[in-house]
Amino acid sequence: MSCTEDKQTNLDKAIDGIAKAAQRGGQIVCLQEVFNTHYPCQSEDYARFDWAEEIPGPTSQRLSEAAARHRVVVTCSIFERRTQGLYHNTAVTFDVDGSMVGRYRKMHIPDDPLYYEKFYFTPGDLGFTIAKTKYGKLGVGVCWDQWYPEAARLFALRGAEILLYPTAIGWHPAERAELGAAQHSAWETAMRAHAIANGVFVAATNRVGTEGGLQFWGASFVADPSGNILHRASHESEELVIVPCDLSRIDSVRTHWPFLRDRRIDAYHEITQRYIDVP
Repeated sequence: MSCTEDKQTNLDKAIDGIAKAAQRGGQIVCLQEVFNTHYPCQSEDYARFDWAEEIPGPTSQRLSEAAARHRVVVTCSIFERRTQGLYHNTAVTFDVDGSMVGRYRKMHIPDDPLYYEKFYFTPGDLGFTIAKTKYGKLGVGVCWDQWYPEAARLFALRGAEILLYPTAIGWHPAERAELGAAQHSAWETAMRAHAIANGVFVAATNRVGTEGGLQFWGASFVADPSGNILHRASHESEELVIVPCDLSRIDSVRTHWPFLRDRRIDAYHEITQRYIDVP
């Protein structure tokens, strides 16, 4: 969805979208990154810390109520105020009874032009947590997390059947003609690779519209455990996407492509180093 500068308007639109998804048979509803505000990180502005809120708080309470009302799972990311002067980009997941069954704080924090997230967000300290819901076990990362195979693997090793990535990624309008297609392809390909390497479903929910210097590229999608795109949404328009995900396929795919079986867990100790300097 696109966002306005008014938090209440954005929240109302999301709540309406949850209701419509449930009416169409949706069971797990994933909203985009910091869905209730404009993307806050295009500049370093202390006033935007006022956009953050505690969890539980007004936004999470309404999401909890919507999940219970419609008997669906709801997940998203929220600009979290943990305490005075300490903020996170936090994914929360509510089960069909409205209970919070997942909390994940974004682990990988970018710092690039128009994505000055290190100014706002402290890196997560909860690890790669799993949300166990009525309709499946979810690993919910947030945006920049979606590029890291280590994160996807750890979600999968904890039992995730679906990886969800609430996202806010876009083009610099001046770069779109030259670089846009390649940038989008890299984004999607990285996550399709997570689906294949881990034998899981992967879904990314990205915003659309232009905010400040960014044109968000939408193209929310769902990939199956073989990396096939089951649906790709519009680059330009808001869209409610309903995609069936047969979780019984995970066992079959992992049996025929037994990457988890063949991992050399005795040989990966160097992965925890920043870089391996070879003399």
